[in-house]
Amino acid sequence: MSYPRIDLEGATIAITGAARGIGLATAKAFIEAGAYVALGDLDEALAVQAAADLGDHAMGHALDVTDKASYAKFLDATAQWHGPLDVLVNNAGVMPNGPFLDQSDRIDQLTMDVNVYGVIHGMRLALPGMVERGYGHVVNIASLAGKFPLKGLAVYNASKFAVVGLTAATRLEMDATGVSVSAVLPSAVRTELSSGIDYGILPAVDPEDIAAAVVRTVKTRAAETAVPGYVGALANAVGLVPESVMRAVRKAAHDDAAITRVDDDVRRVYLDRIEKQ
Repeated sequence: MSYPRIDLEGATIAITGAARGIGLATAKAFIEAGAYVALGDLDEALAVQAAADLGDHAMGHALDVTDKASYAKFLDATAQWHGPLDVLVNNAGVMPNGPFLDQSDRIDQLTMDVNVYGVIHGMRLALPGMVERGYGHVVNIASLAGKFPLKGLAVYNASKFAVVGLTAATRLEMDATGVSVSAVLPSAVRTELSSGIDYGILPAVDPEDIAAAVVRTVKTRAAETAVPGYVGALANAVGLVPESVMRAVRKAAHDDAAITRVDDDVRRVYLDRIEKQ
């Protein structure tokens, strides 16, 4: 499938959850490529400060991805600031952890609202204009947890499996419109979101690695990009391996307790923040 070329020099980019972590690193990468980037975040003050630090190619704005009206306001402000949207990066996400039976209904709902409905809202709002113009690109930040189940992350797993499927199906619906939809699937990323967690066999990567992959999709328009790539290949193979064999492999790799080995004191800082949302 071929798509109209998007020149990042002067392009308009919107990124959710952009005041810190992967979102902020991605904003920096796009600006280095010559783009203008709107940073949306629930923490408005932090988004505005981050944009100020990045210079006149950045704008910070309040954004609650769980509220479609808030998302629409963010995209409207982006268009008024620098014209029609070329690229949307749905990055905002939360990752509460703990045994499934111990998780609260409220936090489960928050996880689905941010990780799934935040992506749905963004695409429903941004795609019509892109289709009308005949070009555009959406990148949904999923996770390797969207293909590879992990103890202690059941509802997070569910939300990211949903994003992987949502992206793939929407990409098919966008055929022949000139608009592409891609998923980026990070392994464990060294950000606050994963602080205090021992990921076992999953390799750790930096936010800048994910940012580079996101920017690269504007050129490749790849359906899925795993970071690192080899882990994506392994995750794809999981469904082809008998469960008994996979359990043995995970046990041999000391992965049987993954995500249950947590530094609670370090982790508490992040969990306290998201529980206030």
